[in-house]
Parts: sequence; structure tokens; C-alpha cells
Amino acid sequence: MATMNTRYPYKYFTVRFPIERPYVAHVEINRADKLNTFIEAFQQYINRNDRMWLEMRHVFDQLSSDSSVRAIVLTGAGNRAFSAGLDVKQASTELFSDKGGSDAARKSFHIRRYIHQFQECLTAIERCEKPVICAMHGFSYGFAIDISAAADIRLCTRDVQFSVKEVDIGMAADIGVLSRLPKVVGNIGWVKEVALSARIFGAEEALQVGFVNTVYDTKQAAVEGSLELASLIAQKSPVAVLGTKELLNYSRDHSIQEGLRYTAVWNSGAIQTGDVRTALMSGLEKRIPKFEKL
Repeated sequence: MATMNTRYPYKYFTVRFPIERPYVAHVEINRADKLNTFIEAFQQYINRNDRMWLEMRHVFDQLSSDSSVRAIVLTGAGNRAFSAGLDVKQASTELFSDKGGSDAARKSFHIRRYIHQFQECLTAIERCEKPVICAMHGFSYGFAIDISAAADIRLCTRDVQFSVKEVDIGMAADIGVLSRLPKVVGNIGWVKEVALSARIFGAEEALQVGFVNTVYDTKQAAVEGSLELASLIAQKSPVAVLGTKELLNYSRDHSIQEGLRYTAVWNSGAIQTGDVRTALMSGLEKRIPKFEKL
């Protein structure tokens, strides 16, 4: 059983809080009738904030600062797809509109601003202070790979179909997958193969190269496994979990020496938390620790 929260009244995303799993948020992409594709709503709405991908940024920015949340699970509604990527027709309408007139430089500035804004919305998942576990099933194409590469942990179903799809629509992927996927799997040759060919690959291959951690037989099992893992993480010190995600992401993008120096500075403050004593005492007393909200 899960409860809804009136503080998360989103159109394209459903945010639930499982009662039996304290401090866990379950975010679901809520466009199952369209395979959870991401649309460009600029032509339909006056309010630019009604764009689906801007709403995604708001969801994860809000969860990041919500003290009642310590771990997040991200899934797609329905049985057919986690997400089939971008709604190509809508995206092309916005991207190649007449903004900037006929001047090539002005058009390029418009497109650059658009791409940067889109990248920022996707990065909201990565910069979210809470660990994000992505459970994928069915069609997981294009933007779905961008989303999952920005998450911290990836799980999938046995029937999943992955594809870095952008070359099939005549462009190089520009929202984040070409920057993040090589660091996720550590195999640039494999990344080049799937990105240059746009070929479909499945769960076993994704597991073999390290793109996903675990493969489940069904979507229900994948969601339950994700919630169980999120619940385990949520039992830990929120100070320790936040710091661990921050330090891992920093060290991924910097040298070992820079990572060590940043870790020392970070922990010089964070290690003074009372959570250390709470964790140690609960271990000695064989009980689950209770930590204050962060």
C-alpha cells in the first residue's frame, strides 16, 4: 500500500510513499498510453513549466530537499515500456521552430539554450541528494537510457529492450548518455558500438557489461526488488548516504588525489554527526538504528 502526497501534484509523474517502507519515494512516469514517451508541450500550453521534462526536474529537486525521503525508486507506468524515449514529432516542432528567424547564428543560440535546459532537467536525477534506483522494463529507448544513466542504480526485467536510439533519427545524442554511459560501464568500445549502430540489446548483455545490477523475471518483481533495496538504504544514516553519493560522484569525475582531498574536507564536518554513535550502538545492541531527519 502506498499513499499519495498533495505536495507532489504532478501531471506526468506519480509520486507515492509506500507505508510499509518508511523514507522511500516511488516515482512513476505516468504516460503509459504513449509508452511513457516524453513530450514537448510548448505548443499546447502557454506555461513553459508544463513541459514534461521540466516537471521531471521539479520532481527530483523537490525530493532532494524533502527530509521525509531517503531513497527513491523510478519506474514507468504500464506493462509495455519504461519509456520509449522522446516524442520525436513534438521535439522537432520545438527544436526547429522559427525562433531566431533565418539567421543561422541566432538559430544555433536558440538550439544551444534549449539543449542546455534539457540537460539540466536530466541532471536533476544525478544531483538529487537521495539515491535514485531505476527499474526498467519493456521498451527502454533513447531518453530512457539518458534517464537511467543519471540514476545511481539500475535494475531491469528479462524482457527489456534497450537502445541508444538517436542516430536513427539523424542526430548525436545530446542530453547526457554519451557523457555518462562510458563512465557507467567502463567500456568505451561497447558504448561506441551501441551508440553508433542504435542496435537493440537486452537484459543479459546489459548485465554483462555492468549497465544494470540485477535482472528480474517480471516488472512486479523488479519494482519490488527496487523498493526493497531502497528500503535497505533508507535504514542507513541519511548523513552517511548523502555523503557517500556525493563523494562517489565527485571521485568519478576527478583524479584519485582530488577525490581524497575532497573526502577529507567533507568528512571533517560530516563525521561529527551523532549518527556515528547511533549506528555503532545499534550494531552492538543488534537493533535497527533510528536516525533523525536530515
